[in-house]
Amino acid sequence: MTEKLPLLLRAALGQKVERPPVWMMRQAGRYMKVYRDLRDNHPSFRERSENPDLSYEISMQPFKAFEPDGVILFSDILTPLPGMGIDFDIVESKGPLINDPIRSLNQVQKLTPLDPQKSMPFVGEVLSRLRESVGNKAAVLGFVGAPWTLAAYVVEGKSSKNYAVIKAMAFQEPELLHNLLDHFAESIANYLCYQIHSGAQVVQMFDSWAGQLSPEDYDIFAAPYQKKVVDLVKQKHPNTPIILYISGSAGVLERMGKTGVDIVSLDWTVDMEDGLKRLPTNVGVQGNVDPGLLFGTPAAINSRIIDVVKKAQGRKHILNLGHGILPGTPEENARVFFESGKNVNELIKTS
Repeated sequence: MTEKLPLLLRAALGQKVERPPVWMMRQAGRYMKVYRDLRDNHPSFRERSENPDLSYEISMQPFKAFEPDGVILFSDILTPLPGMGIDFDIVESKGPLINDPIRSLNQVQKLTPLDPQKSMPFVGEVLSRLRESVGNKAAVLGFVGAPWTLAAYVVEGKSSKNYAVIKAMAFQEPELLHNLLDHFAESIANYLCYQIHSGAQVVQMFDSWAGQLSPEDYDIFAAPYQKKVVDLVKQKHPNTPIILYISGSAGVLERMGKTGVDIVSLDWTVDMEDGLKRLPTNVGVQGNVDPGLLFGTPAAINSRIIDVVKKAQGRKHILNLGHGILPGTPEENARVFFESGKNVNELIKTS
């Protein structure tokens, strides 16, 4: 029965809901003292994300504190890389490091197809436990990195400010890059299907660095592989909603809406009303409160939530930030965000 489905899942499916569901990107993480305390005892990010007991505990921390409408797997977009033969590490304050960056066709040809059940059984275990723990009080979310963003990391070897290495590959050796992107698309689709099979009810694809592409190059190197992932997943799981997020996506919003995803996650640089005008009416929207606002007053947070929700009324909408919650955000302000989201109908009436 649909009334027994979690609110976020019902909203993502386009069903009429009593209010927009609310969760936050990066809601489990550094702004929470309970997370920082756990991190002090387990300083390796890979241990925290690949040990199923730790990943489960961290995933549940914001649910226990705030009861958001979505509980997302604590993991990383690079987690599937070792299962394809690419080793990586995440260094605190430096970010991801790829030990042997991919720069040749020979390296691409040596990559193995991803078998997530074999290489990442901990992901399936955590998702199953989350689903069992939250029941229908929240939807369980899974996520992956999109092919372009994964390629950007493994070609650059680390985070980058200008993406010069992968763009040089794109414009000098496009066939090499397309081979890599295609490998990632098939592997990531397998990974998403595994997450859904394990308990994820809604999934999000992060193409964090696709906003660094011109619209023309987005059409060549990002969109076709986003669409391939979506198409492959929908063949097996046609009713699982897929969300697409790109940081700095104002220049490619219309293109995002054509990839086959169910929901486009807007960052905060786009006005909600303008963003909705640029997307087909069958495509939902997630977002898009500026995470910096959570350093402000409760009144400011309430006012912005009211504005975003009023502008999105009549459309499929999941209330969220326009990016991940920032380290140092006061926990009490995160609470204000969640509580305001849950009480937004009353706030709108009295505004």
